[in-house]
Amino acid sequence: MRLHHVQLAIPPGGEGVARGFYGGVLGMAEVAKPAELAKRGGCWFRRGEWELHLGVERDFVAARKAHPGVVVDDLDALARRLGAAARPVTWDGDFPGHRRFYSQDDHGNRLEFLEPIRDEEPVKDEEPVKDEEPIKD
Repeated sequence: MRLHHVQLAIPPGGEGVARGFYGGVLGMAEVAKPAELAKRGGCWFRRGEWELHLGVERDFVAARKAHPGVVVDDLDALARRLGAAARPVTWDGDFPGHRRFYSQDDHGNRLEFLEPIRDEEPVKDEEPVKDEEPIKD
């Protein structure tokens, strides 16, 4: 099994705002929706293997807890990019083996971005053994 896409909701008429954030700020490519699905509104985006479908929900409420977790190659660069675009970046160090932060799209949907910690030195429980000086007679 593998994940094909994640869907988040947007309010009616929210496609332009979504395009500004996902296409503009995050640099994702918009994917054309099939004609039958395009009638419903919304928009789709892709970057690398991450595909995101944004569907119109009449009584829209932003996802504040539920969220996609997106692995990126340069978390610091993304944080700078979001910050430069006046988007929130909230760091959270509680995910083992990864650095991560949360942000949100312009409709308030929560987004998590992670980067695996590479070349991490294992934690050692013991001090290294030091060479002892020879015993003198």
